[in-house]
Amino acid sequence: MLLALDTSTRRAGLALYDGERGLIAEEGWYSANRHTVELLPRVDQMLAVAGASPAELRAVAVALGPGSFTGLRVALAAAKGLALARGLPLLGVPTLDVVAYPYSRQPLPVIAVLPAGRGRVYWAPYAEGPDGWGARAAYALTSVAQLADAISQPTLIVGELPPAERQALLERLGDTVHLLPPALAARRAGYLAEIAWGRYVAGEADDPASLRPIYLHEPASGSSQIAEP
Repeated sequence: MLLALDTSTRRAGLALYDGERGLIAEEGWYSANRHTVELLPRVDQMLAVAGASPAELRAVAVALGPGSFTGLRVALAAAKGLALARGLPLLGVPTLDVVAYPYSRQPLPVIAVLPAGRGRVYWAPYAEGPDGWGARAAYALTSVAQLADAISQPTLIVGELPPAERQALLERLGDTVHLLPPALAARRAGYLAEIAWGRYVAGEADDPASLRPIYLHEPASGSSQIAEP
């Protein structure tokens, strides 16, 4: 059984997954920057509801960002702690990959987004390629206006966007942009768990000592920094 942790933004999530039953349990909630005190009690509660114990875990997955500087550290620290204490494989997955995951079969170009605050977004375009479904450009941190300028054809934008940013994109792009309702576009920990489970059964794992969050700006200076997917 795999445990997935995601505290990339204020929309946090947990999931339990295995190869026989698939998605066993999943929870998502809005955290008012209280990830540190909320995460582990919710893990304990999810295990209890599922009738499972920490001893039954076989792997731990964590969303790596981009996202909140503090939030990313919470899930990564918890995931590393569980992995090291119990000798479990650790699997990190970029958060934008989680956002884009369920849309690989639809015909429109896809851009996955996450809120970055102050009218900015983290985003990347996703499409099928020679190596399968994945990001086709570096993860970016830009204003919503800059994101709109990068769109020149009908495009499906997926992921969580505050109402003001949704409205700004609609005003700039009109029918060119397709936005899902917020509930359908919500990032789910079950997607993170399923991606990571595929890596786990393939024998993959990440090094807890070197696994790092994906930051696209320095938290103190706010200077822009682009990371490769």
